[in-house]
Amino acid sequence: MTRSVALVTIVVRDYDEAVAWYTEKLEFELVEDTALSGGKRWVVVSSAGATTRLLLAKADGVEQEAYIGNQTGGRVAFFLDTDDFSRDHSSMLEAGVHFLEEPRHEKYGTVAVFEDLYGNKWDLIEHRG
Repeated sequence: MTRSVALVTIVVRDYDEAVAWYTEKLEFELVEDTALSGGKRWVVVSSAGATTRLLLAKADGVEQEAYIGNQTGGRVAFFLDTDDFSRDHSSMLEAGVHFLEEPRHEKYGTVAVFEDLYGNKWDLIEHRG
């Protein structure tokens, strides 16, 4: 049996602003944007060649809105692997991505924490070896 995580949901304030941020700042691809009933949309973005994709889900009501930007209680929520940390870190800085720290070298690789447009924390990471 083969299984994999296909989608991870990120609760967003607005579909279009989220799509713009992920495609312009992180250079993700818009994989799907399908209108659903009730003004909802099925919006999927992905890093080129990735098997796990992000479902951008617009918050529906006050309770869901409270989780925008804090889906994991302030911990790093997402991990963006790269084969060239220096290239991607520079590109992201030029695009205006807000990093919370300088790059650091750990036993497992080079890493730096950044925030998405809502404040969700991400690791940009190039694994060693």
